[in-house]
Amino acid sequence: MLKKIWVLVAAVAAVIASGGAVSAIEGPKVEYSADSYMETAEAVMEGPIYYAPGKERREYLTDGQKMVMITRQDKKTAWMLMPEEKTYMEMKLSSRQGRRDDLSAYKIEQTIIGPETVNGVNATKSKIVMIAPDGGKMGGFMWTTRDGILVKMDAIAVEKGSKERFTINLKNLKIGKQDPELFEVPADYTGMDMGGIGRALSGGDEGGQDEGQQPQDKGKKKGFGLKDAFDLLK
Repeated sequence: MLKKIWVLVAAVAAVIASGGAVSAIEGPKVEYSADSYMETAEAVMEGPIYYAPGKERREYLTDGQKMVMITRQDKKTAWMLMPEEKTYMEMKLSSRQGRRDDLSAYKIEQTIIGPETVNGVNATKSKIVMIAPDGGKMGGFMWTTRDGILVKMDAIAVEKGSKERFTINLKNLKIGKQDPELFEVPADYTGMDMGGIGRALSGGDEGGQDEGQQPQDKGKKKGFGLKDAFDLLK
């Protein structure tokens, strides 16, 4: 469900950027940095985000270790970096995008409510309802800046009969030029083969229980983990 939420959020970003024409994930035209917070009933994902058109970098702490995800839409490539080990994994984005994530097939309704200040930023509040090609749905409210930056979302995603409420917030938003090196793999990092690692992290069936999760752990909110990051890159 976490990955599904991010696919829907990406579709929302496309609508914001294109003024309603759902054709491609372009994103805001300005560069910025912020502290990103995403919370669901099951997980919390937080950390700094750096953005430039076609490029995004997110940093997280998982199990006490720093992890970095760099997405390069301009290169159709994503990298997951493990700074402590100075290693990274690479995945091409083009193989699945354009099929499952084809935004032209989404049914989207957006109703503008009006101006509102959120997280210290002047924004426009809108109600949005989305229906994905596979039947997944999302409905709720979003707040966007005049530059097309999604600074807050409070919504419910529905997929295969299950519901998940989630909130997304950008705080300490700063618009300005970002260091291009933030969106590159450092020269001293070593690439890792994703074959065996990917199979180990996927844990078999998508709907199954995560390896190592005990029955008594169910219902507890967890942090964003390595498997979650890998799933977002797939």
